[in-house]
Amino acid sequence: MKKIGIINGPNLNLLGKREPEIYGNKSFEAYFNDLQKRFTDKAELIYFQSNIEGELITKIQEWGFILDGILLNAGGYSHTSVAIADAVKSIQTPVVGIHVSNIYNRETARHHDLLLGACKGNISGLGLDGYKLAIEFFINSYPATP
Repeated sequence: MKKIGIINGPNLNLLGKREPEIYGNKSFEAYFNDLQKRFTDKAELIYFQSNIEGELITKIQEWGFILDGILLNAGGYSHTSVAIADAVKSIQTPVVGIHVSNIYNRETARHHDLLLGACKGNISGLGLDGYKLAIEFFINSYPATP
């Protein structure tokens, strides 16, 4: 069974409340429960959210040598944090970057994602389903960590 971590950054604790026309009406906690049920026989999912850059880096480093995959939605830090990109480059665990919205259909400042080169792959603009697709990628494409 794969062990996969999901790390969400700033303001993602407000999914379901924040700009529902962009991010939808479902809280991430409710969606995470759905993911756990969907993948109960294939993956152990763990979840962490913080609005603080350093806490995200610490979690990436903590999980980056023990998990089979990490889904990282660094939120606004995707566009500003060299430190988070460096943390992703420093670990062994492959990371898939996630954006709920299509960053290229938004403000110009969001078009540049500093994590693109650090991550194994990226999913943008598919809503919360981006998380499901990234989990399926890890389940089907990588051997489990011994």
